[in-house]
Amino acid sequence: MVPGDDLARPHHDGSALYAATDAPSLGDDVEVRLRVPAATAAGVDEVWLRTTPDAEPHMARLTRAGTDRGDDMWAGTVSVRNPVSGYRFLVTGARGTTWVNQAGEFGHDVPDAADHRLVAFPAPPAWLDDAVLYQVFPDRFARSGRVDADRELADWDDPVVTHYPASMRQWYGGDLYGVADHLDHVAALGATAIYLNPIFPAPENHRYCASSFDHVDALLGGDDGLVALTRAAHARGIRVVGDLTANHTGDGHDWFAAARAGEHPERDFYRWIDEPDSWESWGGVGTLPRLDHASAELRQRLLTGPDSVARRWLRDPVALDGWRVDAANIAGRGGADDFTHQIARDLRAVLAEERPDGFLLAEHCHDAGGDLDSGGWHATMDYAGFTRPVWQWLRDPVADDLDLLDEPVQPPCRDGRAVRATMDAFRANASWRAHRHRVHLLGSHDTSRWAQVPATRDGVVTGFGLLCSLPGIPSIFAGDELGLVNPGTRTRDGARLPMPWSDGASWDADLLATVTELVALRRRTPALRLGGFRWASTGADHLAFLREHPDGDVLVVAARAGLDVVVPLGGRDTQHLFGPGTVTVEADGVRVATTHPGVTMVTVAATQ
Repeated sequence: MVPGDDLARPHHDGSALYAATDAPSLGDDVEVRLRVPAATAAGVDEVWLRTTPDAEPHMARLTRAGTDRGDDMWAGTVSVRNPVSGYRFLVTGARGTTWVNQAGEFGHDVPDAADHRLVAFPAPPAWLDDAVLYQVFPDRFARSGRVDADRELADWDDPVVTHYPASMRQWYGGDLYGVADHLDHVAALGATAIYLNPIFPAPENHRYCASSFDHVDALLGGDDGLVALTRAAHARGIRVVGDLTANHTGDGHDWFAAARAGEHPERDFYRWIDEPDSWESWGGVGTLPRLDHASAELRQRLLTGPDSVARRWLRDPVALDGWRVDAANIAGRGGADDFTHQIARDLRAVLAEERPDGFLLAEHCHDAGGDLDSGGWHATMDYAGFTRPVWQWLRDPVADDLDLLDEPVQPPCRDGRAVRATMDAFRANASWRAHRHRVHLLGSHDTSRWAQVPATRDGVVTGFGLLCSLPGIPSIFAGDELGLVNPGTRTRDGARLPMPWSDGASWDADLLATVTELVALRRRTPALRLGGFRWASTGADHLAFLREHPDGDVLVVAARAGLDVVVPLGGRDTQHLFGPGTVTVEADGVRVATTHPGVTMVTVAATQ
């Protein structure tokens, strides 16, 4: 990376200020623009645009195209010849010759991997631009009293069992009517969609070990309970996204029983080690036998057939609004086989036919770059580019029992510069369009409760501030907005707590109010939803960035300790929008001063 002040570096991203569209069609010519800040302009003589149509490099000189916010803007055209059209900029002049790509500015030659990208595959549904997801773990959300339990249930206020395998067999009996009963809470929080963990019958409470895909678990209210939920949610403008396991079933699934009995075609549905008594399984857990997508019949039944599992639940009367696909990074992969992109494209085609505005979300816990921008997944859960770095920056430094995706080592403590480097690396591995649709989460059913990760409540709020201000789709695990914790443990299983609906005294009402305010702020501020992303300043204890939008920018300063920082944004009107501390406009920029951790947001006018 070329050293220097962040706001003095040439900059481009795929947002509205820098690209005419992030949803082109093949054959389109798209204008792209590079910002050359006023502080740097005197040292820049020429700017070139490097593209690679049909994988052959091509260079074109850009022209100065006026100014924006006092900076020079250089413009050129990318011809979208291929489904993914990469480009980057070459800047020359007295300050040297540098490349500008998605990872930043470099004074040495760089490979194409981090080039900016225009993607001509169909764009994600427009409603995602405003989306805030709310994750519901059905067994622990709410019990309606309208479902007769077919198994022994714990009392709603019983402690959560945390030792395996008993933790998987403890049932609280939350049901889908109960979720419908509490849609007022979801709507008041400002969430626009529910992401619902699995609802199919299963012997364990997480239900990722389905014994059938043909009906909804009776303990959840059966098919009628799901219809009641989706109808009630849709009446409020709230969407419901289901959870599909394309990688495995449970070992009690009727397909697996037929396969072990040697029946055709089911015996070809699974990946065998020594048929019929030894099989591949997810994570080595024998109760989760892996599916073999080399079987055309499996793909028909699960994904593409006229009455497939994926289709059936998208149709009326249930009308789910899309699928989150569990273990999407491994689904269809095994040895020499790799059907993962085919699975994603098949599901996209099913959505296009059954639910054209449906959402296809992939669970992916590490580098998803190779699986994006390929006409499949709309987005991934961004554990790698958001959750991990935010945990590493804000985590309690003395905690030794944090649980992040059941990893065997504790998340390291890192400073802001390292966190920035991680975020940059993962932002650069896919298009801007893919990046702004990645789902960001502070916690989920596979992690510790967020309120137990930072050492202080200010740190908890800082995390929510980043969740609502960085590019991406915020996702809130039910209860995190209340500050829900399990005082006895920080394990994943201990975090799967029942929602304390009858005990409002256990809620952090101030936190709920703050999260609600942040969600509302994001939804009414175009820059926070649709704006670009540009670093303004980074230190060990602070991350400052601009969300740029034609209607005006927002400066976000996140701090994990008290700070006093000046961001060089002179000559533009500002307004303190949210957060602690004081904001003053001085001759050399905007000064943000705080005495404790938090996220401060400042609106910055688009013109001087």
